[in-house]
Amino acid sequence: MGIELLSPPVTFVIYVILVGILTGFGRLLAGPTQETPLKKSIYSSGEAPPTRPAAPGYRPFFAVALFFAIVHLGVLMLGTSNFSTVSAIYLVGLILALLALILG
Repeated sequence: MGIELLSPPVTFVIYVILVGILTGFGRLLAGPTQETPLKKSIYSSGEAPPTRPAAPGYRPFFAVALFFAIVHLGVLMLGTSNFSTVSAIYLVGLILALLALILG
């Protein structure tokens, strides 16, 4: 039995060698680097970074997470049930719960 070329360990070693060659070739093409403060700064599409957090705390996240949980579980419950008065009442309750969550 010989070494199979497509066995996972052999393929991994070949991949690592190829990545090493491509990385070295890329560094040759890139040329020498010059450290500047601009290169070390965070790039955000040319804009200055915000001075305050976009959404302080977890409250907005929990409202969105609860909204999607109610929607997904509600659709799952309605999708697995047959159309009856109980499912219609459940649908009205689901809509009211989502409205209460959205309006706050």
